Amino acid sequence: MTSLNILSGGAAQGLVTSLAPALKAETGFDIAGEFGAVGAMADKLRAGVPTDIVIFTAALVAKLADEGLTVGNSIADIGLVETSLAVRAGDPLVRATDVASLRDALLASDAIFVPDTKASTAGIHVAKVLTQLGIAGKVEDRLWIFPNGATAMRHLAASDARRPIGCTQATEIITTDGVVLSGALPSGCDLATTYTAAVTTLAAAAPQARWLIALLTSSRTLELRRRAGFVANPK
Repeated sequence: MTSLNILSGGAAQGLVTSLAPALKAETGFDIAGEFGAVGAMADKLRAGVPTDIVIFTAALVAKLADEGLTVGNSIADIGLVETSLAVRAGDPLVRATDVASLRDALLASDAIFVPDTKASTAGIHVAKVLTQLGIAGKVEDRLWIFPNGATAMRHLAASDARRPIGCTQATEIITTDGVVLSGALPSGCDLATTYTAAVTTLAAAAPQARWLIALLTSSRTLELRRRAGFVANPK
């Protein structure tokens, strides 16, 4: 076995991928696994997909620990990720500074690209915000829903709509070519999610998983985390 098997929310994909060379140099292991909606990834773990390390929301990792699927003393916070707006590269930025301007921006868009509204952290939040703003029915026919934020952002980049917009985790926007981070959701509609890593109880490569978690959360990678879209260092 020469691969570290990871199940992770899409929010951490860019950061984890950037650390693959360091993992290989230190341990000889490559990174394998999947990145996607956290709910779907957690279900894969529960179904018995071989996994050494998970990176999900803090609440979900804690729940998996209660279920006996992650090792409690391995749990470590990576940082906060904001749910944010995106536009195509070259399009004017959308400035949603308050609830009213966010509502106006969404109503003005003819295509809205979002991740899974039932299984992904950002997608679930987007659905709540649209209901909160009273426009869920008005924008339903222009909502483009994809399995995860990275896929949604790739489709936003390729969109030929007149005024498309996207909403997902900032980390997924930053790492997608052809789209630009346009700012976090405004106060009252905002969401900053703590992402957390843990070793699974059935990990076949537990030492290597712990090494990667230590690197993900260390001061050595603080600036890398910031560039990837994590806005706060874990306590």
